[in-house]
Amino acid sequence: MHITDQVALVTGANRGIGRQFVLELLDRGASKVYAAVRRPETVDFGDSRVVPLRLDLLDHESVEAAARTADDVTLLVNNAGISTGASLVKGDLAEVHREMDTHFWGTLGVIRQFAPVLSANGGGAIVNVLSALSWFATAGTGAYAAAKAATWNMTNAVRLELAPQGTHVQSVLFGVASTDLAMDGYDGPMIEARDVPRSSFDGLAAGSIEVIVDDTTAMVKEALAGDPADFYAQITAKLGVS
Repeated sequence: MHITDQVALVTGANRGIGRQFVLELLDRGASKVYAAVRRPETVDFGDSRVVPLRLDLLDHESVEAAARTADDVTLLVNNAGISTGASLVKGDLAEVHREMDTHFWGTLGVIRQFAPVLSANGGGAIVNVLSALSWFATAGTGAYAAAKAATWNMTNAVRLELAPQGTHVQSVLFGVASTDLAMDGYDGPMIEARDVPRSSFDGLAAGSIEVIVDDTTAMVKEALAGDPADFYAQITAKLGVS
């Protein structure tokens, strides 16, 4: 898939990585971009091709309504998410549930609603924005990492299920990007936020089903086949975390 003349929908489009996806879509010639957010009044791109749209991952009725409105979508970018910092053992269990409800169930709910839309429009593509933390965890990332891990393998399953209708499903994984949502006090490797959509869309053009944006994430994936003790010693040293 090439982006020119595509009709895209980006969740969590008003800030962070989501905003960078919208900007990259506009630069690459998308004909329309639905900026799907909980508060559409916060959307401001200064481009008539951007259509603000209410969508809350935890509000199924809003997802259904968005799919009815955006019935011309050919590219779905699932970017919206949260990070509560909840630990799995001693953290607030409600926050742990919120992580899974948002990343896994919320993303899956959007896919289920838009899969028929994509099919009706020729198949199209889905991009799921994931994380290097789909493949490992550090202190303070337990709930987030578990939710992203579940979403990563959900992406693999959805890819198989939607292949017969011609929908290409891509996962995008990276470490930390330089956005207003970057972790406070983090001084490890960081990529430019715009590198994420650029890598994703280059991957769509090449037919890639999994895009690894940065060297840190590539190292994480490569190390998974080895001894976990060696892996965690390596990753904590590289990222400066424990």
